[in-house]
Amino acid sequence: MTTTFTDRLLAALDRFNAAHPWDHNAHYHPWLLRQLPRRFGAALDVGCGSGELARRLAVRAESVLGVDADRRILARARASTGPGTPVTYTLAAAPDGLPAGPYDVITCVAVLHHLPFAETLTRLRRELAPGGTLVVVGCARAASPADHALGLVAVPLNALTGWVRNRGRRAPRRPESMTAPTRDPGMTYAEISREARRLLPGARLRRRLFWRYTLVWTAVSDRAG
Repeated sequence: MTTTFTDRLLAALDRFNAAHPWDHNAHYHPWLLRQLPRRFGAALDVGCGSGELARRLAVRAESVLGVDADRRILARARASTGPGTPVTYTLAAAPDGLPAGPYDVITCVAVLHHLPFAETLTRLRRELAPGGTLVVVGCARAASPADHALGLVAVPLNALTGWVRNRGRRAPRRPESMTAPTRDPGMTYAEISREARRLLPGARLRRRLFWRYTLVWTAVSDRAG
């Protein structure tokens, strides 16, 4: 098989990115927090992983429940959460195993593509308190010219960001989120947007850099179950 220049370039980029790892999900945590009230009551973080977002939510929440289906990573989350922090971690598989709400805030970062989309959004809608906020940072399958154009722009920015964040480090540590099992997204952004707006009228969706999209929805007081 002949190796083309493009193949060699992509292989070099893969090696560079592996040597300069950074957390694409944590990159969106500050943005996510800006979508939330300054103070709120109960929060649910679905697919909490090592608990980084749950700990940040705890600064502003009365209580935070982090759920994940991976017992090993939950143990790491508990070990990283100091005493007195209002965070509880529970082993649970979404959507059926989620603890009942209501929650004032529900977050879901890079998890929804692992789950049945419509069933999970329906369950999250049901567990959200009236006036509560759901924030999703998700992954979609690239299909449209806009998807591919944004992905193309992200390639050099991804390498640059990795270099900047790891500059001066002799042995960059691979982020916890990069050790979790991964699955390629099956739904396109167009499919996600159409289904989300059907289930969550008024939801705000946007394509983002680094192969992500975002969704923000506020539950109304007279929401349908």
